[in-house]
Amino acid sequence: MFLESVKNGIIALKVNKIRTVLTVLGIVVGIASVIIVYSAGEGINSLIVGQIESFGGSDMVETEIKVPSSKKGGEAETQSAINLVMGAQVTTLTLDDMEDINKLALIEDSYAGIIGQEQVSYGNEAYRAMLFGVSASYIKLDKSEVGAGRFFTDAEDKSLSQVVVLGQKIKDKLFGETDPIGKSIKLRKKKFKVIGVLKERGAVMTFDFDDIVYLPVRTLQKKVMGINHVLYMMHKVSDTDRLDEVAEDMRYLLRENHDIPQPAEKQTGVFDTGKDDFRVVSMVESMEIMDTVTGAITLLLLVIVAISLVVGGVGIMNIMYVAVTERTAEIGLRKAVGATYADIMTQFLVESVLVTVLGGMFGVIIGIILSWMIAFGANYAGLDWKFIVPLKAYIVALGFSTFFGIVFGLYPARKAARMDPIEALRKE
Repeated sequence: MFLESVKNGIIALKVNKIRTVLTVLGIVVGIASVIIVYSAGEGINSLIVGQIESFGGSDMVETEIKVPSSKKGGEAETQSAINLVMGAQVTTLTLDDMEDINKLALIEDSYAGIIGQEQVSYGNEAYRAMLFGVSASYIKLDKSEVGAGRFFTDAEDKSLSQVVVLGQKIKDKLFGETDPIGKSIKLRKKKFKVIGVLKERGAVMTFDFDDIVYLPVRTLQKKVMGINHVLYMMHKVSDTDRLDEVAEDMRYLLRENHDIPQPAEKQTGVFDTGKDDFRVVSMVESMEIMDTVTGAITLLLLVIVAISLVVGGVGIMNIMYVAVTERTAEIGLRKAVGATYADIMTQFLVESVLVTVLGGMFGVIIGIILSWMIAFGANYAGLDWKFIVPLKAYIVALGFSTFFGIVFGLYPARKAARMDPIEALRKE
């Protein structure tokens, strides 16, 4: 009987092709949106994770500045981010802190970083460039590679040497095809000798590593910016299984250095870090946070998509209701010759589900095509966007289509099944 209902459902859909196409279209849009949302979520997540990993592997821990707050937990983090965006400055994180952290047992090496902007010139060429002051160990711990010449040494950093390493783009802007090694650029009317050029790397989170002038961090601090602090530090840990332990040791040390009271432990075993003027986070934690954020965004978009599917479902219910009205006499005849309540219910539910499953299948295909086009466009624009459609996307898409087919086909099917055969036959 079920197969017979499927056969009859297909015939019924063929009879009203235009109506069927218009009904299916609403489901197609919704299901395609589900596929796109999941695929885009995976693409964004892979992009962000790749960007985070480019700053270091899973064995790296970052220390960065944070605006202290009287608030606690997530509220403190949010308030700190807002204050930094509004221009608040934290000047307590210094190279002395990095040297103390390097003395911890599980810290292999570290580098500090600070960013500035100044006009740099060579001959008749002048540009306002991003200045990136880093420790000499940056080239060992980061993923940047020297393409020509060399990187500066720790001795050059400590002696405030006026040397620079250029990113590929800034090299091309200032020197074109000319070899820049050994030549000098002007920065604040001071000459800085070019000792190296980095290999092309591209942009990470809008930070273009190829359009940067790299200087020893102390040189940038003292001879250009006139400051004593840094923005962040990266630390390589020898035992990744003890990252949490290392991070807590670093927090304890920095609070001692910055005269911040050690917070009392809560019953949960978690310390309140609201008053800290720094943040310690591992690359693993950063990736977990981004997984949570992208997951929440994906869920929010799915809720929005579900609304469009509800609209499509209402359309199915209306069309099935019309179909029941048009086929009243047929229903009466079937019941008169012995069709049961369940038979009529099955017939119209199968038709409703066929519409939504058909829409779901076309929606999946269109969603995959559009997702691939989005990934292609993103990669063409220089983003490392992976084309991924996870298995759960197919399950949710087809599950949604079947669910809405049953839910929104239930009322018309029930109405048909409850018809009185004598009253129905009178419609003939």
